[in-house]
Amino acid sequence: MQVTIDKNSGYCFGVEFAIQMAEDELSHSDDHTLYCLGDIVHNRMEVERLHKQGLRVIDREQLGTLHDCKVLIRAHGEPPETYQLALQNNLELIDASCPVVLKLQNRVKHAFDTSQRDNGQIVIYGQPGHAEVIGLTGQTRNQAIIVMHEADLDQIDFSRPVTLFSQTTKSTAGFYKMKALIEARIAAAGGALESFDANDSICRQVSNREPQLARFAQEHDVILFVSGRKSSNGKALFTVVNGVNPRSYFIENENELQDEWLAGANSVGICGATSTPLWLMRQVAERVEGMSVVA
Repeated sequence: MQVTIDKNSGYCFGVEFAIQMAEDELSHSDDHTLYCLGDIVHNRMEVERLHKQGLRVIDREQLGTLHDCKVLIRAHGEPPETYQLALQNNLELIDASCPVVLKLQNRVKHAFDTSQRDNGQIVIYGQPGHAEVIGLTGQTRNQAIIVMHEADLDQIDFSRPVTLFSQTTKSTAGFYKMKALIEARIAAAGGALESFDANDSICRQVSNREPQLARFAQEHDVILFVSGRKSSNGKALFTVVNGVNPRSYFIENENELQDEWLAGANSVGICGATSTPLWLMRQVAERVEGMSVVA
């Protein structure tokens, strides 16, 4: 059985940069402890690996109780109030915010400031409660409207100007579907499409993986997609893979493999999300190779 790891899968630049910053800081820390606001990456296995090195995950409530220590800001970015709290509590922030996310935050803030003069609305296509989305809505004083499904569009007043952005890790197809739905609603309400500004703010390093993964999925009998179950990007990319190859399976690690999935397969492709470490995909590959030897 041929087992191949997709060369285009694994960490995007932002995640890789954040993990490198965490490891560098931990290696130079006297007590080998560093706090991280939320999971540094939506992959349980990687979070556990870094925990052993001293990375301690905290939530926003716990952040308010910390003083005089170091806190890592992960690639997803943070809203303005996080930085204000850091000043109040004398926290040293190790800011690993992804440059793509920071640029989008600035665009959202500028659009929000402009919309205030035009009685407009900022709409973000993204997952409610996702760390990146929290950071983006913070640029709008938490006034942005978050949409994931068509029913969420009921929150929008289509007689007023609308500016649409996307969470950087969402599906390109999903964004353009939402864009079309908004245009249809504006037309139905008798509004002017000129008052609608749609911004495809999906990270190209993420969106380019969709066609790459589709090709990879076509080349193999069975696909094992390795990702943390909390990964928004993982869910989006698995939909792409599964749509091309119905013999695709979503797993967190090698322990979830089932023998019957590989029955009659000559080739197995292993791929993952932008939050999936290469070492984890290699562990899955080794398990598959061991299973094929036993078979």
